[in-house]
Amino acid sequence: MTGARWRKSTRSGGNGGNCVEVADNLPGVVLVRDTKDRDGGTLAVSPASWRCFVALARHAAGPR
Repeated sequence: MTGARWRKSTRSGGNGGNCVEVADNLPGVVLVRDTKDRDGGTLAVSPASWRCFVALARHAAGPR
């Protein structure tokens, strides 16, 4: 999507492993893609769904 500003997940390591990028600067949508395959597809979700996903992932991961 035009105008998407991608950032790497804060949980991604610097070793080129399993990373995702997120663009949450567009109104009404959050985009997610694989850092290693940026042209392989993009997942588009609502901001509310993204917030729920992040909250559940944080809970499952436990304390940092």
